[in-house]
Amino acid sequence: MKLRRFLLPLAFALTLGCSSLRAHDASAEMAMAANNFLADLTPEQKAQATFDVKSEERENWHYIPRARKGLPFKDMTPSQKLLAQALLASGLSNRGYEKAVSIMSLDEVLKALEQGKGPVRDPENYYVSIFGTPGGAEPWGWRVEGHHLSLNYTAAGDSAPSMTPSFFGSNPGEVRTGPRTGTRVLASEEDLGRSLVKSLDPEQLKEALIMATAPKDILNVPGRNDTTAMGLPQSKMKPDQQAILAKLIKEYLFRCRPDVAAEDWAKIEKAGFDKICFAWAGGLDRGQPHYYRVQGGHFVLEYDNTQNDANHVHSVWRDFDHDFGVDLLKAHYEAAHSK
Repeated sequence: MKLRRFLLPLAFALTLGCSSLRAHDASAEMAMAANNFLADLTPEQKAQATFDVKSEERENWHYIPRARKGLPFKDMTPSQKLLAQALLASGLSNRGYEKAVSIMSLDEVLKALEQGKGPVRDPENYYVSIFGTPGGAEPWGWRVEGHHLSLNYTAAGDSAPSMTPSFFGSNPGEVRTGPRTGTRVLASEEDLGRSLVKSLDPEQLKEALIMATAPKDILNVPGRNDTTAMGLPQSKMKPDQQAILAKLIKEYLFRCRPDVAAEDWAKIEKAGFDKICFAWAGGLDRGQPHYYRVQGGHFVLEYDNTQNDANHVHSVWRDFDHDFGVDLLKAHYEAAHSK
């Protein structure tokens, strides 16, 4: 955390001094962090960590334990790990950064619980990938990904960078044994959703409840983005319920860096809260398998806690217009071809 507090203000100050940088401040800070990281790699490591921005690998995201491309933390030197952490921090809020590194640390908890019976667990088995040339004239992006964490960023031109898909998971959802007993990395995501559903009156609950049994996972998994807004519209909620809904949405958005998250929040406001629906499936009490979805015209937030006796959390923020910067790339290439 001390490294983050030192590096980000320094990066910002240096950015202000570079008149040639026309990108959004967030894009410039991320580019600086990415270039610092790349500069410390060997040629072999750099080849492993970098990809063309048009590579299919850029959209090859997932949150399960699996073989990945990129450069893993476990293959980095101590200084490279610090620079990789600085890059990670450049895309997240303080709270989001704490959640992300805590999620990584849970692989050590799983290693102790499973005693070699599950997949290989390693808190350093998280990969950094850079797509394109950071801070250059052309679009570029980066990703940090591993078990239960997939953070994808795309920058192009002067616009704010895209920060979706953004996935945070937690297994265990609550640590119930050992020295970290009581740890709940994604507690706010669960508690706010339950607070909202339990505030509903019978008629509201009838409309919000889309399934008696919760699905086994989120629905907008990699390769799928076709859910529709279902459940109780925001316009049918009472003011205090609308306030909880707003707080829940912000919990997801502001896991990412706050300046860009604020712009995404403004986009949701402009589109109209009345178009947002809250849907619930499964039990209402802690310990029961449950799922919820908050969906508007262009975005969706999903939360699922059904696996491992409802102690295994998946949560995601998707923006169907903005995932992997699809709208930024489209605008960039159209502008380039119009010259």
